Parts: sequence; C-alpha cells; structure tokens
Amino acid sequence: GGGGAAHAHFQSVIKTGRLLISHEAPLTGGFASEISSTVQEECFLNLEAPISRVCGYDTPFPHIFEPFYIPDKWKCYDALRKMINY
Repeated sequence: GGGGAAHAHFQSVIKTGRLLISHEAPLTGGFASEISSTVQEECFLNLEAPISRVCGYDTPFPHIFEPFYIPDKWKCYDALRKMINY
C-alpha cells in the first residue's frame, strides 16, 4: 500500500527496525495513527520495537500552555531513547 511517502517509511523501517512519528495534532485519530497502521501492516516482521507516536494531547488547551502541548525535541528524544532500549 501507499505511495512514495509510504515507500520511504517502509525503507526506513526495514533499515532501522524502528519508527517514530511526531505531529502537533492529538494522538487519537491523528495522521500518525494512519501511518502507524500502514507500516504495521506492511513491515511488521521488520519492526524491532513498537512504533512510537509523539503527538499533542487528546484535550483542548489554552494557547498560553502551547509550549507544553506541542511535541518538542525533548519529547522526541525521550521516545527515541525508549525505542532504542526496547
């Protein structure tokens, strides 16, 4: 399945055995879920760790708290460490 972007994800998973997806939208129902599902279907045997999603929270938030809501490099770093040590 998928087009060129999906093929790039597949090649990355085949090479590394891992996948981290990050976006600002909420975790539930976000685009990361679709990417995760497609990669799981196509590359399951190549995965060495669960697919990790670093996304926004599943709740509305006041704009003053945006720095805490939006995924940043430190949240991604923590997710990568967990995947590597899986």
